Amino acid sequence: MTSAHDGFGGSGTDDERRDSARTDGDGERRDGERLDGDGGRESGRDGGEPGGPERRKRNWSPGMVRWTSLRLRLVAVFAAVALTAAVSVSGIAYWLNRDAVLTRAQNSVLNDFRDSLQRNAASLPVGPTCESLNTAAARIGGPDTYQVVLIDTTRDNAPCAAPSNRDVFTLDNVPEQLQRAVNTADGKDHNRYHLRWMRISIQSHPYLVAGARINGNGPTGYMLKSLDAERKDLNSLAWSLGIATLLALVGAALLAQAAGSTVLRPVRRLGEAAQRLGEGHLDTRLKVSGTDELAEMSRTFNNAAEALESRVEELSAREAASRRFVADMSHELRTPLTAITAVTDVLEDEAEALDPMIAPAVRLVVSETRRLNELVETLMEVTRFDAGTAKLRVDEVDVADMVMACMDARAWVDSVELDAPRGLLATLDPRRLDVIMANLIGNALKHGGSPVRVRLRKEPAGTGTGAGSGSGANGNGSADGDGDGDVVIEVSDHGPGIPEDVLPHVFDRFYKADASRARSEGSGLGLSIAMENAHIHGGDITAANGPDGGAVFTLRLPIRPRGEEDDDERDGRTNGSGTSGGSSSSGTNGSGGGAR
Repeated sequence: MTSAHDGFGGSGTDDERRDSARTDGDGERRDGERLDGDGGRESGRDGGEPGGPERRKRNWSPGMVRWTSLRLRLVAVFAAVALTAAVSVSGIAYWLNRDAVLTRAQNSVLNDFRDSLQRNAASLPVGPTCESLNTAAARIGGPDTYQVVLIDTTRDNAPCAAPSNRDVFTLDNVPEQLQRAVNTADGKDHNRYHLRWMRISIQSHPYLVAGARINGNGPTGYMLKSLDAERKDLNSLAWSLGIATLLALVGAALLAQAAGSTVLRPVRRLGEAAQRLGEGHLDTRLKVSGTDELAEMSRTFNNAAEALESRVEELSAREAASRRFVADMSHELRTPLTAITAVTDVLEDEAEALDPMIAPAVRLVVSETRRLNELVETLMEVTRFDAGTAKLRVDEVDVADMVMACMDARAWVDSVELDAPRGLLATLDPRRLDVIMANLIGNALKHGGSPVRVRLRKEPAGTGTGAGSGSGANGNGSADGDGDGDVVIEVSDHGPGIPEDVLPHVFDRFYKADASRARSEGSGLGLSIAMENAHIHGGDITAANGPDGGAVFTLRLPIRPRGEEDDDERDGRTNGSGTSGGSSSSGTNGSGGGAR
């Protein structure tokens, strides 16, 4: 019989390792808690600033997650990168350590089994007794190392299997695949037998099983080694790597939080500054520190804000100069116009006695002088609105009587259909209401089509504006009243209506739908002054096209103005200014604004 050393090869081959059953040494892994990515918030601006409610809606609120937040996306990206890197590193480390631990354990056991089999089984005679096999198996295996089964044929040609512990390991526990491999000689190595091994699982416990046959018709031995200790070590390693991965994820989230605060704080300040700039605070500037891209963006914003402020100041100065010029010019024209008007009155009285060739020229001079006088008075009224010196002189009047008086004074009673119930009392400035109605009705008669209808009704305050989609300066109905409701007057015609591109501009000063009409009876200020007079009452005018054609102008005035004083006078506002009690002849003649 050859020696045991000559009868054994090394550890199992790669193919055999792939075919073997492996132990799953992975421990369970817990899911880490999800980070919400809330990086806190910076203190917002005072809620009393313009746009405060909207700003508070946009600001970060505690407990409210903005899934489109740049901060949250930054945290998510950092967390995803950290998780990917940590899982990759942990997985590689685990599999490398797992392979090293199992390889070291199995090589140690296999070398010991081979040496022990060589010492105790190779010296047995050919055809040993079962007793001698049991003795050799007991010497080779043990409860503290591994269990062994020795198999051979006795002198009586009877097979004998001698386990070191029959209750733990028998030949039935050895896979048939391993038995065939152990009892197959290697033809490439002079038909010698080699040591073979496999990793298997018995009742969910990992084991290493190996076998070898002594060359020269010697006994065959099988070994079973528990790998529970190695699995516990690998489970501990998996837990450690999992905790390290979770800590890396938390660290990445905190790092993203810090980076987000550093990057997003200047961006948020820039957004707030831009909003304040849009609200009219042209002196808004950002504090610039550093030389990075965010600092450069702040410098660009400051330069743009400074240029905008300079431009606005320049335009404001020009506008103020233009207003002063119009006011001064209007005042300067009043004195010569007074004298000219007196002369034209005399000429008008003597027109019948003049030469027939001269009379038409005299009448033309009289007409144009009156028109010039009306234009100057209109400009004076505009300057009062712009200067904020206009005031209301209110009185409690019957609105239906006022509308009827306006139409009767201009001989429009037969041309207009009036639906105005009497008894609707309102506290208004009678003169300014007359100006408004003269412009609206005169505009409908001049540019619209018959019949022109005027309807008067009372509505609860704040219920809206006229029918159809139109144009108005405020677009929000009347201002806050005292709960008495609003007076609503609709002036409609049956003409071609107002083109859609003209609707937004009908209340602009000097606006005319037909720009080619350089000369027309209207000054282009009638509807603008009507709107200013509505605003000073706390009301509004809207323009729209009716569903059946034609234009619809809707006047809405509060029945009782806000802050009415005991002397029935109060300062009104029109975009921050009021109107005056000076007379305006622009509305009295119904010249309108030439809007269509």
